[in-house]
Amino acid sequence: MPIYAKTVPVMERHRFDVASLDRYLRGHLAGYRGGLEVHQFDSGHSNPTFFLSAEMVNGRRGDFVLRKKPPGKLVASAHQVDREFRVISALAATDVPVAPAHLLCADKSVIGQMFYLMSCVEGRILTDPSMPGCTAEERAAIFDSMNDVLARLHKVDPVAVGLGDYGRSGQYIARQLSRWSRQYAELKTENIPAMDKLIAWLPENIPAEDPTTIVHGDYRLGNLIVHPVEPRIVAVLDWELSTLGHPLCDLAYNCIGYHLGEPPHGFANVDLGKLGLPTEDDYVAAYCRRTGRERIQHWNYYLAFSLFRLAAIAQGVYRRGLAGNSSNPDSIKVSKAPRERAELAWSLVS
Repeated sequence: MPIYAKTVPVMERHRFDVASLDRYLRGHLAGYRGGLEVHQFDSGHSNPTFFLSAEMVNGRRGDFVLRKKPPGKLVASAHQVDREFRVISALAATDVPVAPAHLLCADKSVIGQMFYLMSCVEGRILTDPSMPGCTAEERAAIFDSMNDVLARLHKVDPVAVGLGDYGRSGQYIARQLSRWSRQYAELKTENIPAMDKLIAWLPENIPAEDPTTIVHGDYRLGNLIVHPVEPRIVAVLDWELSTLGHPLCDLAYNCIGYHLGEPPHGFANVDLGKLGLPTEDDYVAAYCRRTGRERIQHWNYYLAFSLFRLAAIAQGVYRRGLAGNSSNPDSIKVSKAPRERAELAWSLVS
């Protein structure tokens, strides 16, 4: 039996017309015969994600993943599943591992929201960086593979894969600061002095180096599929925040776990050596070797920027939880995350 992430029955607030989806797939998914079964993955806060199993013309069952926009009033720049579909389709011909994409449906009459369909990739979702059940050697290899895949992504030529217009070239940090400051202001539920300080300080202190690559935007262990038995990454998931941007922001975000104590991002309180995990310095050095860099200046700025983004994202997750339209029932529990992440960010640069 294939190994996939944990699923649950479709949550009440995310239910849709399965019969309508079945009719759509009969006309749009090659090899589809019917017998559609739908469950929901129990992880994720943003775009609801579903496991689909169906009969195919070869007599076997096919396993797929459906990602759709959530219900309710949405922030205009968020939940762009069409961008997710575009980037994984473009990266299919590169050495960046992604799930094969099949179709994008913009017709809201089918299930109520835009959605796309991709193959379900067999493997493990390891949200806990301590990776219970793995040996120290396996943990080290998985972290090294995570590092390698990120470096591979940043070395892809956007123009060569048809993503030259996937975002604007240059000034990524300035644009991101404007976007997340605006979204935070729209969704804030309390005053957080550290966020106000960051909103004022970060735009005035942007490092001069301004490269442009494809960036994932939420690159972390929990958004990767690890081979069922081997210590290597076989697919990168959740491309909602991907664009053309600054690669060091992607790397810094990937390293936030070294500074946070709470899961799923944090592992600041674990014994890295005992677990076989690299130090932050060693992890960054490995990325530099793979991308031809000697060193990284202003590292704390990139960390603070990433924590600021994470604080703004957490604010949105919490606000959706209050409104009852999050894809994760635990969203309302993150009420303290915006303040904690903002205060940590400010402590790195103040």
